[in-house]
Amino acid sequence: MSPVLDKNIETNPLIERLPAHLKQFIKPQNYEDYTAINQAVWRYVMRKNVNYLSTVAHNSYLEGLKQTGISIDHIPNMYGMNRILKEIGWAAVAVDGFIPPAAFMEFQAYNVLVIASDIRQLEHLEYTPAPDIIHEGAGHAPIIANPEYAEYLRRFGEIGCKAISSAKDYQLYEAVRKLSILKEAEDTPQEEIDEIEHLVDHLQNNMGTPSEMALIRNLHWWTVEYGLIGTPDTPKIYGAGLLSSIGESAWCMTEKVKKIPYSIEAAHQEFDITKPQPQLYVTPDFAYLSEVLEEFANTMALRTGGPEGLQKLIDSKNLGTIELSTGLQISGVFSEMILYKNKVSYLQTTGGSALSFHEKELVGHGINIHKNGYGTALGKLKGINLAIEDMSPKDLQAYKISEGNIVSLEFEGGISVSGKIITGTRNLKGKIILISFENCTVKYKDRLLFKPESGIYHLAVGKKISSAFAGPADFKSFNLLEHKISSTTVKTSTNTKRQELESLYLAVRNYREGKDTKFSPQAVFDILNKNHENDWLLALELYELAKEDNREDFLKEINTYLAALKTSNTKIKHLIEDGIALV
Repeated sequence: MSPVLDKNIETNPLIERLPAHLKQFIKPQNYEDYTAINQAVWRYVMRKNVNYLSTVAHNSYLEGLKQTGISIDHIPNMYGMNRILKEIGWAAVAVDGFIPPAAFMEFQAYNVLVIASDIRQLEHLEYTPAPDIIHEGAGHAPIIANPEYAEYLRRFGEIGCKAISSAKDYQLYEAVRKLSILKEAEDTPQEEIDEIEHLVDHLQNNMGTPSEMALIRNLHWWTVEYGLIGTPDTPKIYGAGLLSSIGESAWCMTEKVKKIPYSIEAAHQEFDITKPQPQLYVTPDFAYLSEVLEEFANTMALRTGGPEGLQKLIDSKNLGTIELSTGLQISGVFSEMILYKNKVSYLQTTGGSALSFHEKELVGHGINIHKNGYGTALGKLKGINLAIEDMSPKDLQAYKISEGNIVSLEFEGGISVSGKIITGTRNLKGKIILISFENCTVKYKDRLLFKPESGIYHLAVGKKISSAFAGPADFKSFNLLEHKISSTTVKTSTNTKRQELESLYLAVRNYREGKDTKFSPQAVFDILNKNHENDWLLALELYELAKEDNREDFLKEINTYLAALKTSNTKIKHLIEDGIALV
C-alpha cells in the first residue's frame, strides 16, 4: 500500500467537511518514517492481541478488524483505512499525541477517529501512557464497525465537546501530555519524570469541584477506553485501552481487578493514566452506554442552563455560549452576572463576543462590533407579568416597545434601560429576539453599565438562560486557529548502532515477505548476537523463520540466546515466552 496519497484514491468526504479549527490538529502520517522495528512491534502486539483477544474481547472486535482492513502484519496506512472506514460512515486522521479533550470529542461528533500516528518503543511494548497507533488503530477503529457502539461514540463526542472545563483542567491536560511524552521518550532523566509526576499528582489532588469536562472524561475513560461488557462475572473487553494493551488485557481479567456494574456513578471515579486500573466498569450492552450518557447530559448546563450554568462558564474563564429562552445565543468569555431571586438579571462578557441564532452569527453582531464585550439585561419588566418575548405586536405597541419610541424599561432585577428604540431583530417565527437602542443608558442601582457615547446598545430578549455550553455557537465567529501545544512527541534518536539494528529487522521482514534481502537469517542472527545482545524481538522473528524452515540447529542457537536473555532480564521473560507460544 502506498504511503503517499494516490490522486486516484478518493479522499474521505468526512475529513473534507471538518471545520478549520479541527483541521489544525491534523498532521501527515508520514508512513515512510515507520522503521522495520516499528513494524515488528506492531506485528508482535497484534499477533498476541488477536490470539488472546479472540477469547476475551467482544465479538465486534475481531469482526471489526476484518471490516476496517487492519492488518496484523503491517501498521495501518491512514489512506487505506479511510477508504474502508468510509464504508461504515467513519474516517480517520493522524494527530501528534494528545489533543485537547474538547477537540478530541468534537472529532468524534463528526464521525472522525483521531489516531496518534506515533508508535510505542519496543521498551514500552506492553503499555504506554502516550496515545499511539496501536492504541488508536488497533483499539478504537475495529470496535466502531459495530453500529450501536459507533452511534454511542458519535453522540458522546457531540455532547462531550459542549462540556464546560475549569481553568485547572487545561493545566492538568498539558501536564499529563508532557508526562506521557517524557515516559515514552528514550533516555529521559528520572528526575525529570519525577518532577512532572509530582506536578500531575499535585494538580489531580487540588482540582476542586470537578468540572463537567472532568466528569464526562471519566465516563469516556471507563467506557470508550477501559470498558467491559456483559456481566461482572463473565465480562468481555471493548475498551480501546484494554484492546491495545497486551499487559492490561490479561491483567483486567484477573480477580485483582474489581468489576463494577456500570452506572452514572462512574463519572465520579478518577483514574491515573500512568498506572494499571484497579477497578473497571461492566455495561450489560452497548445500548445501556447511551442511556447513561443521556442521564449525564441531563445534569449538564447544556440542558439545565440557569445561573448555575452561567456560573460554570464564568469559572471556566474560557470561551463559552449561553442560549436564551428566545433561542438567541451569546458567545464570549463570561465575566459577571447579577442575580435577582436566583435568576440572572444581567450578564457581561469580556473581549470579543458574538450573537447568534441557531448556531449562525447574526449579521452585524460579530466580534468586530462587540469587541469590548457584551452585556444585557434579562428577565421580566417590573410590574408587567408578561415577558417581552411573550408580547404580541399589540402588547409591544401598548408598552411603547417599538421603533422610534424613547422608553425607559425597568426590569424586575433592578436594571434600567433608557433610550430611543431604533430597530428590533426577529427570529424566523416572528418573535423579537433583540432590541437596538441609540442614546442609551443602562444602570443597575447607582452603577452605570452602558453609556450613550458607547454607541448602539443591543438588548437581548429573553426571560431566562435555557442552555450554557463550552465553545462558540458559530465557530466561524472566532479565530480558533491559534492552538499551540507546550510539548511535542519525541522521536527515537538514531545512531550507527541503531541504524544497523533497523537494517537487520528490515532484512528479516523482507525475507519473510519473499523480497530481496541484504542478509540471510543466519547472518542477521550472527550480527545480532555480536552487536545487539539485548534485543529479543528480532530473535523471536528469527525463531519463527527457523521454525517455518525446519532448521533445528538454527532453532537451538536462537533458543540458547533467548534463554540467556530471560535469565538476565526477567522483565521480558514473559514476552519472550508468549512470542514462542505464538509460533
